[in-house]
Amino acid sequence: MTVGALATNGPLLLIVGHGTRDASGVAQFRQLIGLVRDRSAGWLPGVDGGFIELAAPPVGEVVTRLAGARLAEGGAELVAVPLVLSAAGHGKGDIPAALAREQVRHPGLRYRYGRPLGPHPVLLDVLEARIDAALAPEARGVDGRGAEAQGAERRGAGTRDLAAWAARARAGTHVVLVGRGSTDPDGNAEVAKVARLLWEGRGYADVTLSFISLTGPSVPAALDQARRLGAERIVVAPYFLFAGVLPDRVAAQAGAFAERHREIDVRVAGLIGACDELAGLVLERYAEALHGDIRMNCDTCAYRIAMPGFADKVGQAQTPHHHPHDVAAGHGHL
Repeated sequence: MTVGALATNGPLLLIVGHGTRDASGVAQFRQLIGLVRDRSAGWLPGVDGGFIELAAPPVGEVVTRLAGARLAEGGAELVAVPLVLSAAGHGKGDIPAALAREQVRHPGLRYRYGRPLGPHPVLLDVLEARIDAALAPEARGVDGRGAEAQGAERRGAGTRDLAAWAARARAGTHVVLVGRGSTDPDGNAEVAKVARLLWEGRGYADVTLSFISLTGPSVPAALDQARRLGAERIVVAPYFLFAGVLPDRVAAQAGAFAERHREIDVRVAGLIGACDELAGLVLERYAEALHGDIRMNCDTCAYRIAMPGFADKVGQAQTPHHHPHDVAAGHGHL
């Protein structure tokens, strides 16, 4: 069944983000909600979104706003789509715990939980487009240098030759993919899968995996590996949805590396951002939660399987984050 075939009296859509103190990141989250509303107008009864921490509005406030009328009539059903790229702690524990708290507050509330967003072919295509944009001759390296020779070559090329130009650009490019990083090995492995799928068939010289926090390899280590492999051009590709502290840290570390190695053309690709492709994927996850076969990978879940170094996580209770914007949440975890 297509998403457009769903009835207007069906479940509401709640988009749940982690949260950020970056105002532009919050604005991009709101922009995405607007895109989802536009794409679902006329067939989806309601769309809204909130955060589990760090930013307003909190999930509790949004549930009341989104489902309040139905709850007043005796009950409401919603589909919660976690706006996370991998099935790590936020998607497995924090968001479900926050939703469980809302069911305690609202006994008539029922919800279905969607899958995390990635890895997904749509996201790989967006990453590819962001890398291609960074490779464009008019794009500047993070150290302020351009690619004048490439620019002259492309400006002089006809339309038929642009594909060949792009292939040559990719062949000379080492990509450093940067994930958020997690204490969940399964979540980190999903980012590793993205790196491999990004390399397959796209013609890059190499795709190196790295993380900006909580685990390795680090961004400086991955950049140095690319240098030792002989890279003359590196595109750092942040695997992040929206602006925030961690994507800023990625750009800063790439810039510091470029200053130390001015012989290498280092560029930073754009974030996934609030785009039509992402909005469509959110709606796909909504439809899947209602009518599809949600296949979560539990074989390597640290909360179910005793994995080396993570055995203490097995059976660990999941509690929601304290959200200071949510006055109903109290001052501690439930």
